[in-house]
Amino acid sequence: MRSRRVLTPRGVAPASILVRDGTVRDVLPAGGGIPDSARAFDFGDLVVMPGLVDTHVHVNEPGRTDWEGFETATRAAAAGGVTTIFDMPLNCVPPTTSVAALSEKASAASGKCFVDVGLWGGVVPGNAADLGALADLGVPGFKCFLVPSGVPEFPDVSEDDLVTALRLIAQTGAVLLAHAEHPAWIESATAGEHRRYATYLATRPPRAEDEAVALLVRLCRETGARIHVVHLASAAAIERIEAARAEGLPFSAETCPHYLFFAAEDVPDGATEFKCAPPIRDRANRDRLWEGLEKGSIEMVVSDHSPSPPQMKSRKTGDFLSAWGGISSLQLRLPAVWTAARERGHSIERLAGWLCAAPARLGAVAGRKGAIAPGLDADFVVWDPEAAFEVRPDSIHHRHELTPYLGRTLFGVVEATFLRGEKIFERGRFLGAPRGRILK
Repeated sequence: MRSRRVLTPRGVAPASILVRDGTVRDVLPAGGGIPDSARAFDFGDLVVMPGLVDTHVHVNEPGRTDWEGFETATRAAAAGGVTTIFDMPLNCVPPTTSVAALSEKASAASGKCFVDVGLWGGVVPGNAADLGALADLGVPGFKCFLVPSGVPEFPDVSEDDLVTALRLIAQTGAVLLAHAEHPAWIESATAGEHRRYATYLATRPPRAEDEAVALLVRLCRETGARIHVVHLASAAAIERIEAARAEGLPFSAETCPHYLFFAAEDVPDGATEFKCAPPIRDRANRDRLWEGLEKGSIEMVVSDHSPSPPQMKSRKTGDFLSAWGGISSLQLRLPAVWTAARERGHSIERLAGWLCAAPARLGAVAGRKGAIAPGLDADFVVWDPEAAFEVRPDSIHHRHELTPYLGRTLFGVVEATFLRGEKIFERGRFLGAPRGRILK
């Protein structure tokens, strides 16, 4: 495989990639010799980048496949240049909080995945005894909620639950993924028109995130366990994250495309496809999130793909308070982030760090994924950063087409996706049977 724009650990440059048995064998500079017997793909000026890694995806199978499912989720991933996803442990039934549930989840995924899939475990009240066994089976980390999750099978944890779990997690070397909103600061909507986004926004103020992050930093210090804040939306919490890392604590954070692309001021009345938790905040907050990403205080951008049947989004009534909170964007993460990043002058190299390398480290697959280098899986996305397209319903491969990106013009057209050296997607077509694997 060759291109005049290959992203290697040394930067973007003309190069040829030699692949054998699904693995990168060598990366040669322009003019490097390729064996005459090799099957060659020449992509000209298109960018060849590592396949994206998305560590925050709600697949919802088994149990709620009318929301999504492994086949549709991984097809959407492949269409978006994502070659590895990590499935969150909730919204499926049963949730992935025990060895038996992990086995059921792996069985449900078998033979359906177009890309590779990692599985997170969950921390809920009363399952501390399961954490060690789940880690032994290859689960790299555990998700918890500090506030109600929205589904009864996955209750939120108390501080005592967290301390118990963190001490066990510290022994395994795994990571705790925390939905960081403090319940003491979640407000009830007592006034306001339910079709107005501002009414919902007021129920989840930035302080709920800020106080939750403060709690997690303290527990990280007390237990020594690795903690990762998922879907950070409040830029005010960045200062606490920076202080924790300056102290040497194993503390990290991610944000999501919708927090970097949209702003609260632009959400129309009744447009419940924008509802998520934590919520999309104002433009000034968005700018500060970008600053945190630029400084490395926020390490990565992952989708938090959280789909549901359209009727659960209350789109007909436009009631933000009754609508399910979740945004569908697994397929659109690359172009959404790139469209916003290019306007701010960021490079493809920075983009790959946020979308590929850093998530691979979080998911403990950096020795296999997230870069183009000898010895790693030959997972690639081939894309055109200068090409633009309109997001249309017929282009969406998620189970449900409702997304706040519909009608938007985005830059970054995915031309092809390769999984372990095999082309699995090209210009709107899926090639071959599902060949994704469950990762440990």
